Amino acid sequence: MSRSARPYKLVALGGTFDALHVGHRQLLSEAFKLGDIVLIGVTSDRLVTTLHKKHEVRSFSSRVRDLNRYLETQRWLSRARVTELSEPFGPAARRRKLQALIVSKNTLASGRELNRLRKQNGLQPLDILVVGLLNAADGKPISTTRVRKGEIDLHGRVLRTRS
Repeated sequence: MSRSARPYKLVALGGTFDALHVGHRQLLSEAFKLGDIVLIGVTSDRLVTTLHKKHEVRSFSSRVRDLNRYLETQRWLSRARVTELSEPFGPAARRRKLQALIVSKNTLASGRELNRLRKQNGLQPLDILVVGLLNAADGKPISTTRVRKGEIDLHGRVLRTRS
């Protein structure tokens, strides 16, 4: 796709990216379809501790390594800017040239909060683009929590049924 065919020069998304599942891959794919450059914020180890995850989260370096490997397989690495999120909104709250934020239905409220923060900082609000959640084979949303519990695999295939 030519550079001019993408609607945005700079878009952003963020997350923990612990178990890089098909839902993450869809979010990333949409981001790279929409933006020439994609700013990917990955939650720092310190910030993860404040999120009260229901499962262990791998180290920041492991998560970024796997993310970079995936970006490379998709030939997106040269267009990606991976950054550590040590605060919830990271550089998206300050980047003047940022145009859009890619969110899932679950993180839409955070996107709206980010726009309130940007307005307070005298910056233009971002276009918020919502990517739908993918469901696993059992019809329930794919999530790292479900992968970690052994309910589904990274592709959304059911591994065991709950009794």
